[in-house]
Amino acid sequence: MESVNTRLLIIGSGPAGYTAAIYASRANIPLVLYEGNQPGGQLTTTTEVENFPGYPEGIQGPQLMTDLRRQAERFGADIRQGLIKSVDLSSRPFKAVAADGTEIVAEAVIISTGASAKYLGLPDENKYKGMGVSACATCDGFFYRKKRVAVVGGGDTACEEALYLAGLASEVFLIVRKPHLRASKVMQQRVLNNPKINVLFNTNTVGLYGDEFVEGANLVENIGTENEQRFDLPIDGFFLAIGHHPNTSLFPTVETDEQGYIKTALPGTATNIPGVFAAGDVADPVYRQAITAAASGCRAALDVERFLMANPL
Repeated sequence: MESVNTRLLIIGSGPAGYTAAIYASRANIPLVLYEGNQPGGQLTTTTEVENFPGYPEGIQGPQLMTDLRRQAERFGADIRQGLIKSVDLSSRPFKAVAADGTEIVAEAVIISTGASAKYLGLPDENKYKGMGVSACATCDGFFYRKKRVAVVGGGDTACEEALYLAGLASEVFLIVRKPHLRASKVMQQRVLNNPKINVLFNTNTVGLYGDEFVEGANLVENIGTENEQRFDLPIDGFFLAIGHHPNTSLFPTVETDEQGYIKTALPGTATNIPGVFAAGDVADPVYRQAITAAASGCRAALDVERFLMANPL
């Protein structure tokens, strides 16, 4: 069984983890990064990325993550595929065990495990992921200019996504399974008063269809009642806006907010445990963008550098 001693352990990849590795490696901090079960994070399921600075013609999500990974490796980062299965943050140095049995002992930890979008659980969602199905309107809405799209959800996030898409698409359908919106009154009024948004109350999505890309959704109105009606809605894009799960189950002693996102001592990235830092979507319930995740990865690495200098073991 391999045992690794390092100054920094980064758990999770994506823009936050890789950027943290770039900055920490350039500061000559020995580190090990475990990529998790989705190396590169959510962007590896995205096709064209057009809003990340430095790529005027856009770039494929997987290629962007490959570039960041290679940049970190160039400066000496030890990047490993695989999962961290357990972490002991009770005392420094911290201890972790990978899925292959490798034991890692580290003086500091950066958590960059991200957040997973909630899906309806339909097989079609995976089939069309990146091919019309998205969980981020600000990431992918640009590709649906002057097209018909649908947003699923009835809260503030869903309303915000619908309003954002209404500025791009020709028509937006907000699919709400309840007879009312859960969003704030202000958001409800904005949605209901927008001529490009059609709200479909008491409606459930039961499937999607299309040859290669999404061409429509199979919907049921008043499901399970005598007034049940099934119909198909032709659309080009299907956006999920029913929330995210921050991936924090490995870290029960790290303080989180009511939604489960890790709390940090803003403007820094320190958690309630000295020597443990958080970056990216796992600590960001608001923005959830690649560029903000990368920025927080930079901040976390700088915070680690200062912490290690002030708290040598």
